[in-house]
Amino acid sequence: MTPPRCTALGLAVLAAVLLATQPPASAGDKKQPAVQPKTYELWPNGAPLTKGKGAADVPTVTVYPAPAEKATGAAVVICPGGGYGGLAMSHEGHDIARWLNSIGVTGVILKYRLSPYRHPVPLLDAQRALRFTRVHATEWGIDPKRVGIMGFSAGGHLASTAGTQFDSGKADAEDPVDRQSCRPDFLILGYPVITLKGRYAHGGSRDNLLGKGADDKLVESLCNEKRVTLQTPPTFLVHTTEDTAVPPENSVFFYEALRKAKVPAEMHIYEKGRHGLGLGKGTAFATWPALCAAWLEGRGALKKQ
Repeated sequence: MTPPRCTALGLAVLAAVLLATQPPASAGDKKQPAVQPKTYELWPNGAPLTKGKGAADVPTVTVYPAPAEKATGAAVVICPGGGYGGLAMSHEGHDIARWLNSIGVTGVILKYRLSPYRHPVPLLDAQRALRFTRVHATEWGIDPKRVGIMGFSAGGHLASTAGTQFDSGKADAEDPVDRQSCRPDFLILGYPVITLKGRYAHGGSRDNLLGKGADDKLVESLCNEKRVTLQTPPTFLVHTTEDTAVPPENSVFFYEALRKAKVPAEMHIYEKGRHGLGLGKGTAFATWPALCAAWLEGRGALKKQ
């Protein structure tokens, strides 16, 4: 399906997107400096199932607070892609956080653990990031009931896993973070890996996440189009027809499952565009952030506190 024409609201938000992705101001610029992002370890005393103490063994979140004059109270955990073997931190992390800031949303970039770490380690990191964001709601000026998760490519698989496998927290947990729910309030999925079986699966993501020759039942359990229920959060999906790395059928499968479960969903599939475009600067794909912002607005996620 082709994207609809942008409304006046959509065009205004798209303008904000383009401004958000411009290079930083020079030293002589008199504009008010943005609040600097801050990085936190998700488990200061050591992450579960860790293999060491190096940077790759320590999951973190880097928080970009929404500017005070625009802040809506919403926050989004961002999962960059990279096939569960790397992280596209620039165009699927920092650029996305700056765009979110432009529409008044706090961006929380997740650095999750990668291969040779296997499932459920990345999911534990994503769930912890959602809990961690909620436990810091007052400090960061956000609404704990408007915390979403978004991801691109394999990061989209991780985000959709977090959206289909979650819990409400443990009320009696010693760690206050563990008392928080890890259910996202909404999902935003960019050209996501959804299925791990069949002709449309991304084999590299599957092998990095589960190891080669993984048990078929384990693979099946992480085909996220089969995990959708009525409790799955409302979802926005975007993809391109020309994506050969992660075919658009992945988004279609998830959208169809959401429709069957009567979960609110919106999907845009663009005709042109390779895999991994991020914000899509300079392409028709660059209109998706405006459409997404309009969707968030329509769902009440961008209301001022």
